[in-house]
Amino acid sequence: VQLQASGGGLVQAGGSLRLSCAASGRTFSLYGMGWFRQAPGKEREFVAAISWDTRNTNYADSVKGRFAISRENAKNTVYLQMNSLKPEDTAVYYCAADRLGLGATQASEYDYWGQGTQVTVSS
Repeated sequence: VQLQASGGGLVQAGGSLRLSCAASGRTFSLYGMGWFRQAPGKEREFVAAISWDTRNTNYADSVKGRFAISRENAKNTVYLQMNSLKPEDTAVYYCAADRLGLGATQASEYDYWGQGTQVTVSS
Protein backbone atom coordinates (compact mmCIF):
# COMPACT_ATOMS: atom_id res chain seq x y z
CA VAL A 1 0.00 0.00 0.00
CA GLN A 2 1.26 3.45 -0.88
CA LEU A 3 -0.13 6.49 0.88
CA GLN A 4 -0.03 10.07 -0.37
CA ALA A 5 -0.97 12.83 2.05
CA SER A 6 -1.94 16.29 0.85
CA GLY A 7 -3.79 19.41 1.89
CA GLY A 8 -1.34 20.97 4.28
CA GLY A 9 -0.45 24.63 4.22
CA LEU A 10 -0.22 27.88 6.14
CA VAL A 11 -3.31 29.07 7.99
CA GLN A 12 -4.04 31.61 10.67
CA ALA A 13 -5.09 30.55 14.14
CA GLY A 14 -8.80 29.78 14.19
CA GLY A 15 -8.79 28.70 10.59
CA SER A 16 -9.45 25.33 8.99
CA LEU A 17 -7.72 22.85 6.74
CA ARG A 18 -8.71 19.48 5.34
CA LEU A 19 -6.01 16.90 4.86
CA SER A 20 -6.43 14.02 2.45
CA CYS A 21 -4.63 10.73 2.23
CA ALA A 22 -5.00 8.76 -0.98
CA ALA A 23 -4.12 5.08 -0.91
CA SER A 24 -3.21 2.69 -3.64
CA GLY A 25 -4.38 -0.90 -3.71
CA ARG A 26 -7.66 -2.77 -3.68
CA THR A 27 -7.76 -3.55 0.02
CA PHE A 28 -7.93 -0.01 1.36
CA SER A 29 -11.43 -0.62 2.69
CA LEU A 30 -10.07 -3.28 5.05
CA TYR A 31 -7.43 -1.08 6.66
CA GLY A 32 -7.73 1.01 9.73
CA MET A 33 -6.41 4.49 9.01
CA GLY A 34 -4.74 6.97 11.27
CA TRP A 35 -3.25 10.43 11.33
CA PHE A 36 -0.15 11.28 13.33
CA ARG A 37 1.88 14.45 13.57
CA GLN A 38 5.40 15.46 14.46
CA ALA A 39 6.43 18.93 15.47
CA PRO A 40 10.08 20.07 15.35
CA GLY A 41 12.05 18.63 18.22
CA LYS A 42 9.16 16.46 19.37
CA GLU A 43 8.21 12.85 18.98
CA ARG A 44 5.53 11.72 16.58
CA GLU A 45 2.13 11.72 18.26
CA PHE A 46 -1.25 10.23 17.56
CA VAL A 47 -3.96 12.56 16.25
CA ALA A 48 -6.93 10.53 15.03
CA ALA A 49 -7.88 7.11 13.70
CA ILE A 50 -10.80 5.35 12.08
CA SER A 51 -11.58 1.67 11.76
CA TRP A 52 -12.12 -0.06 8.43
CA ASP A 53 -15.90 0.02 8.82
CA THR A 54 -16.01 3.58 10.27
CA ARG A 55 -17.68 2.28 13.43
CA ASN A 56 -14.79 3.31 15.64
CA THR A 57 -12.96 6.60 15.73
CA ASN A 58 -10.33 7.74 18.18
CA TYR A 59 -8.93 11.19 18.83
CA ALA A 60 -6.13 12.64 20.87
CA ASP A 61 -7.47 14.75 23.71
CA SER A 62 -5.74 17.79 22.26
CA VAL A 63 -7.86 17.69 19.09
CA LYS A 64 -11.21 16.37 20.31
CA GLY A 65 -14.04 18.62 19.25
CA ARG A 66 -11.86 20.38 16.66
CA PHE A 67 -10.71 17.63 14.28
CA ALA A 68 -12.77 14.99 12.50
CA ILE A 69 -11.52 11.93 10.67
CA SER A 70 -13.54 10.32 7.90
CA ARG A 71 -13.01 7.98 5.00
CA GLU A 72 -14.40 7.39 1.57
CA ASN A 73 -13.60 3.81 0.63
CA ALA A 74 -14.87 4.20 -2.93
CA LYS A 75 -12.12 6.78 -3.43
CA ASN A 76 -9.46 5.02 -1.33
CA THR A 77 -9.16 8.20 0.67
CA VAL A 78 -9.16 9.21 4.31
CA TYR A 79 -9.64 12.80 5.44
CA LEU A 80 -8.79 14.88 8.46
CA GLN A 81 -10.93 17.98 8.83
CA MET A 82 -9.14 20.40 11.13
CA ASN A 83 -11.07 23.33 12.56
CA SER A 84 -10.23 26.00 15.13
CA LEU A 85 -6.56 25.47 14.45
CA LYS A 86 -4.02 26.59 17.01
CA PRO A 87 -0.32 27.38 16.67
CA GLU A 88 0.43 24.22 18.65
CA ASP A 89 -1.13 22.19 15.84
CA THR A 90 1.84 23.13 13.66
CA ALA A 91 3.55 19.92 12.58
CA VAL A 92 4.13 17.53 9.74
CA TYR A 93 1.05 15.34 9.49
CA TYR A 94 1.35 11.71 8.43
CA CYS A 95 -1.31 9.22 7.46
CA ALA A 96 -0.88 5.54 8.15
CA ALA A 97 -2.62 2.26 7.42
CA ASP A 98 -3.21 -0.59 9.84
CA ARG A 99 -3.79 -4.04 8.35
CA LEU A 100 -5.86 -5.19 11.31
CA GLY A 101 -8.44 -2.58 10.42
CA LEU A 102 -8.93 -1.37 13.97
CA GLY A 103 -7.80 2.23 13.73
CA ALA A 104 -5.25 1.99 16.50
CA THR A 105 -3.78 4.84 18.53
CA GLN A 106 -0.22 3.54 18.71
CA ALA A 107 2.18 4.18 15.85
CA SER A 108 3.65 0.71 16.29
CA GLU A 109 0.32 -0.79 15.20
CA TYR A 110 0.57 0.72 11.72
CA ASP A 111 2.10 -1.04 8.76
CA TYR A 112 2.26 1.63 6.07
CA TRP A 113 3.05 5.33 6.23
CA GLY A 114 2.69 8.27 3.89
CA GLN A 115 5.31 10.93 3.34
CA GLY A 116 3.74 13.70 5.42
CA THR A 117 2.26 17.11 4.72
CA GLN A 118 3.25 20.30 6.54
CA VAL A 119 0.65 22.23 8.50
CA THR A 120 1.67 25.62 9.85
CA VAL A 121 -0.66 27.68 12.01
CA SER A 122 0.31 31.29 12.59
CA SER A 123 -0.75 33.23 15.65
